Amino acid sequence: MSKVSKADDDLRKLLSEKRIKGIEDRQVGSEVFDSMTLKTLYKLSKMGHIHILKGAISTGKEANVFKGYNKDNELVAVKIYRVRSSDFKKMQYYIQGDPRFNVRTSNKRQIINTWVTKEYRNLMRAYEVGVNVPKPIIAKNNVLVMEFVGDEEGNPALPLRQSKISNPQEVLEKIVDYVKILYKDAKLVHGDLSSYNILINDGEPVIIDMGQGVLVNHPVSMELLNRDIDNLVKDFKKLGIHITKDEIKSKIMDL
Repeated sequence: MSKVSKADDDLRKLLSEKRIKGIEDRQVGSEVFDSMTLKTLYKLSKMGHIHILKGAISTGKEANVFKGYNKDNELVAVKIYRVRSSDFKKMQYYIQGDPRFNVRTSNKRQIINTWVTKEYRNLMRAYEVGVNVPKPIIAKNNVLVMEFVGDEEGNPALPLRQSKISNPQEVLEKIVDYVKILYKDAKLVHGDLSSYNILINDGEPVIIDMGQGVLVNHPVSMELLNRDIDNLVKDFKKLGIHITKDEIKSKIMDL
C-alpha cells in the first residue's frame, strides 16, 4: 500500500470513529493527514487535547487550521503543518538564527517540528506579557493546539482584511501597542504581521501566526520589524487611516 493510500485509509478510520468530521476532500486527506500526523493526532486525543476534529477554519501556504473540541467539549484550534508542502528552507533559516534552538539537520520533518515548537514558544512569550494572542495549549510534532478565537457558537473570528470595523484608528492603536509590548517585554518581532495575520474578535485585534517571530537580537529582526510596520501602514491606509512608518516606529521604540 502506498503512503498516500495508507494515509487515506487511516483517515477513513478516524472518520468512521467520528473523531474527524467535515473533512471528506481526498486531497486534504492525503496532504494533511499523513501517517505520522495521524499518529500525533491519536496521541493528542489520548491526552484529552483533541476529542473531535472538525472542518478547516483556514488553509494557508504551509498549514491548515481546524476547529476541534477537547475532552471537556471546549473549542480549540488545531494547526497542522503539511510536511510535503511546507517551505522548510525558509523555516530552517529563521530557526538557525534563533539561539533558543540548536538544530543541525536538513531533515524536513524535524525542521517543521522545531518550527511548531518555535511558534508555541513565541505565542507563550506573547501571551505571558499581555499581547492578545491565542493561548497555546500544546505543540507535538507538526501539530499545534491552541485557544479557539471566535464566538461561543463556534464561528471563527475573521482576519482584519475580511472584517468590517467601525473604529479602525482604535484598532490600529491597539495593534501598535501589542507590537511595542512584543518588542519591549517579550523581546520578539512578529515578522509576518499583516491583515492576514490579525483576527478581529468582538471588535478586538488578535495577533496570530507567530511561527516566523524572531528574538530582537536575531540578525534580521529590525528588517522584519520594518516590514511589519510597512504592512500596517498599507493595510490601514485602505481603511482610511493615514499614518507614517516613522510615526508607528517612534511609538514602538519610544523615540
